[in-house]
Amino acid sequence: MNYQKLIEMQKGLDQHIESQHQLENEDLFDRKILALLVELGELANETRCFKFWSLKPSSPKKTILEEFVDGVHFILSLGIECGFEKGIDYSGETESEESITDQFLLVYEIVSQFKESKRLNDYQKLFQAYIHLGELLGFHAEDIEKAYIDKNEVNYQRQKEGY
Repeated sequence: MNYQKLIEMQKGLDQHIESQHQLENEDLFDRKILALLVELGELANETRCFKFWSLKPSSPKKTILEEFVDGVHFILSLGIECGFEKGIDYSGETESEESITDQFLLVYEIVSQFKESKRLNDYQKLFQAYIHLGELLGFHAEDIEKAYIDKNEVNYQRQKEGY
């Protein structure tokens, strides 16, 4: 996955949104954290991995991937917000679980750690844990990158339409 390309795309989208909504001087970190947590919940809801009481199957893989990349958008945006867009190594080992449910819980935990620390190390852990979640959901780097690019275009279109 070409992380630098995605970071640059996200930087452009963030600047566009901040300009359109007069947010250039706002600290958006906490709102982006909350947005990420909401997107993570929406993703979990589509997978239905925790719904032991239900027989209904998960959403189609395409829908789950679209929800997954919404999280990628906010994780990249948080990195940009913290000044981590240059020289980040996403290939390091991180904590991971083998159960999808446990991986969701781990990502929630790491989001909380990162919210408090705002440290590069915790950001990298978050990114790696989220990518591992995607792997557990059956996505490859190429799938994620393409879906991110597609969703980025949708996000620009939504801004034009007053979303």
